[in-house]
Amino acid sequence: MRRGTGEIFTRRWNDPAQRGDGTRILVCRYRPRGVRREEETWDEWIKEVSPSPALLAAFHGKEQPPISDRMFRRRFSSEMRKEPARSQVRALAERVTAGETITLLCSSACVDERRCHRTMLRELLLAETE
Repeated sequence: MRRGTGEIFTRRWNDPAQRGDGTRILVCRYRPRGVRREEETWDEWIKEVSPSPALLAAFHGKEQPPISDRMFRRRFSSEMRKEPARSQVRALAERVTAGETITLLCSSACVDERRCHRTMLRELLLAETE
């Protein structure tokens, strides 16, 4: 695919919307607790492009030592190459190629963007649009 005019931004779901965000897409496995439907800050929710429950547990060290960032990145990339994630990644890349601007939203607790799957997802989408 050739890169279109669309852009891809990343933020946390509780970050204020900004002009130019385009379609705000929640990419968390779980819907944020305590947020009523009318208070949602996202336009869509695509949980298939988030880490699996097992990968999230491994990353956060639930019932095991936490995995490294490098291992998380490797396992997340592997998950995104399998269905249903693969189809969703392709569909998002096609939207960007067609000119749509999207903002990938992750957990409010995810403060280090460099360690967050939303940044890895953005990288995958950019690679798909080239």
